[in-house]
Amino acid sequence: MTARAGGQRRYARLALWLAGGLLAVSFAGYAAEVLLHPIGQMLTGFDFHIFLLAGRHALRHPALVYGWKFTRAVRFVYPPFAALVFAAVQALPTRVARDSMMLVSFAATPLTVWLTLGQMGLRGRTKLITAMATSAVAIWMWPVIWSLHLGQIEPLLMLLVVWDLSRPDRRPLKGAGIGLAAGIKLVPLIFIPYLLLARKFRQAAVATGTFAATIAVGFIALPGPSTRWWLTGYMFNTSKNGSVASLVDQSLLGLLTRANGGNLAAAKPVWLVLAAVIGAAGVLTAAALARSGRPAHGMVACAFTGLLVSPISWDNHWVWVVPLIALLAGSAAQATGRVRAASLAAAALVVVAFGAWPDHLHGPATLLPQRAFLGWFSTKEPAMELVALHLRGAEVLTWNLYVLAGAVILAALAWTAVAGRSAGRAQEQPASEQPAQKPPGEASPEPGPAAQAGPASTESAGDPAARWPAN
Repeated sequence: MTARAGGQRRYARLALWLAGGLLAVSFAGYAAEVLLHPIGQMLTGFDFHIFLLAGRHALRHPALVYGWKFTRAVRFVYPPFAALVFAAVQALPTRVARDSMMLVSFAATPLTVWLTLGQMGLRGRTKLITAMATSAVAIWMWPVIWSLHLGQIEPLLMLLVVWDLSRPDRRPLKGAGIGLAAGIKLVPLIFIPYLLLARKFRQAAVATGTFAATIAVGFIALPGPSTRWWLTGYMFNTSKNGSVASLVDQSLLGLLTRANGGNLAAAKPVWLVLAAVIGAAGVLTAAALARSGRPAHGMVACAFTGLLVSPISWDNHWVWVVPLIALLAGSAAQATGRVRAASLAAAALVVVAFGAWPDHLHGPATLLPQRAFLGWFSTKEPAMELVALHLRGAEVLTWNLYVLAGAVILAALAWTAVAGRSAGRAQEQPASEQPAQKPPGEASPEPGPAAQAGPASTESAGDPAARWPAN
């Protein structure tokens, strides 16, 4: 064994131990936060109780599924099939169901990271080190923390979509996960045109068929609620849960409504045009990335497009920041030099923008309000019900932080798609520019050092796992 190989082995082991230690400290820190605070402070399960009540109504009083309010401005707003899913949970005691939901949602973060890195081609020790380090950070993002706090289903739907897209194309039911997720919540529908444009026609058909099956099941089991949801325009009512202009609605429509002083009617025509343009550009970008061999990039681009153009994107909906951080971390693991530095810098910016900063940094005597940088420099308490009618200065930026960050991220992915396509075209040298063949018998020049290195050198440079010793 050469001294260089021995050094690489020691470096790999050190990196593995450091990443594992960071993950253990991170998870232990979250467990301590939960155990050292009253359960109602860290894990209220507020939204999960709404889901349970909707499931109970679906079993006992179907007419009440969309006819009751949990509080003054909160009610069940998911499709009828979702109510049937939550009806199945009624077999468990409430405490067991809530705690199980929290544990599974917590596990969704590292699993999403692992699957995203797999889509990027990372394998072996490189994948393990990157996954542990990334998961240690990703669990502390505000959308993740808030989803766990509320008992939201967003992390599980994200995991379902990421798992579905991570499966080999030859799997006959690939696409069913997307259709099932869309049956529970409509936003994942954006992945169906993405699959079509990525030329994955069978997967798109499976997703569409599965989604249609969830609608059919809803009409069979809950005909009244299904008629109200699908045929009366109820699903398009953006005022079902809270105000579109509130801080926690980090959608393009929310931004435009706040810019119009809370006037939703004035914002909608502009939103329809911008949503159509951004939606089309985003899905085309995602499909182009997928076709160029970067499925993880395409998946993230499609997800962020959906978050931007959806009429409502609450702050906890932005859990898709988890595969984004994994994407940047994976890019850093696969690259060297400036590309690695740029990937790590971008990941750091994402963590700063979306991080869940400690509560003791909040309050009138400090810089950070309740939701970290979301609403920073605000003179108002950023409660869910608060509608921003007159934003000034830095408030315009921080009250729309996730929307603006999402737009920048989508633009960067679009640039990546265009730059990759241009680089691919540059490598396609026309036949007329190929070097002329030597006449038979004429000696060829001696190959230089780069050519003598052979394919093994190229393989080692392109395979991130080659930089880590196998044992």
